[in-house]
Amino acid sequence: MQTKRRITEIVLFVITLLVAVVFFFPIFFNLMSAFKSNAEIMRDAIAFPKTLYLDSFKYLLTETEFPRAILNSLILTVVAIVAQVLIIPMAGYAIERRNARWTRLVFVYFLAGMMIPFQAYMIPLFKELRMLGLYGSLAGPIMIYVAGAVGFGCLLYTSFVKGIPREVEEAAEIDGCSRYGIFWRIVFPLLGPVTASMVVLNGLGIWNDFLMPMLVLPSGQAKTMVVEIYRYIGEFSSRWDMIFAGTAMSVVPVLIVFIFLQKYFVKGIASGATKG
Repeated sequence: MQTKRRITEIVLFVITLLVAVVFFFPIFFNLMSAFKSNAEIMRDAIAFPKTLYLDSFKYLLTETEFPRAILNSLILTVVAIVAQVLIIPMAGYAIERRNARWTRLVFVYFLAGMMIPFQAYMIPLFKELRMLGLYGSLAGPIMIYVAGAVGFGCLLYTSFVKGIPREVEEAAEIDGCSRYGIFWRIVFPLLGPVTASMVVLNGLGIWNDFLMPMLVLPSGQAKTMVVEIYRYIGEFSSRWDMIFAGTAMSVVPVLIVFIFLQKYFVKGIASGATKG
């Protein structure tokens, strides 16, 4: 029995290792190619770089609008995530704790919005942005990102709030704490894991989004990192050195954030699944 279990563990470890290699190889290939010239990439794509080629990074940062694109990506991601963290937890908390008929209807309405594909309401949405004077500015995508995350965010937070004892809130209320004080001082700190999960998932989606910045932000100006990288893909030829260098600069911040938040991310997803 012990030998059989040992063999099973070894097999699972080998499978996990193979899957990890498969998922990690594109990142490794991108980072390796970022330090190669376009000629080296075209000559032998999978070969290691002979020298540390940095001209691609220098050109992107000094001769193009890529620095502005980096700033736009940071603004969109940070502002949208902060707004989501300030708004969505309160909505999820109110829906779960009220447990009234109208709050359940609101919750179903939010979930129903997740089932509608973006392409179905894309044109009316852009017309609405023009009517509000938000088309061509960073405020438009930020509002769309916040509104689009409400359904998924409420699903996460309502599932997590169910596991928080009401007695904790009642004790704070007896001590004279207001409803907002109870949420921000007592409940919200307990929502750290699910908040980390939402930050990672939604932040990654916003950082890597292509369609929204491409269509909403003004043409002829720097948009976001992903859109700027796309400019180097041509119909007949592509500047792969610029593409890999730009992609490397966009991937590294995501990896750093995920490494610091992975513990809370896994805990939040697991807790939300079990408490739902």
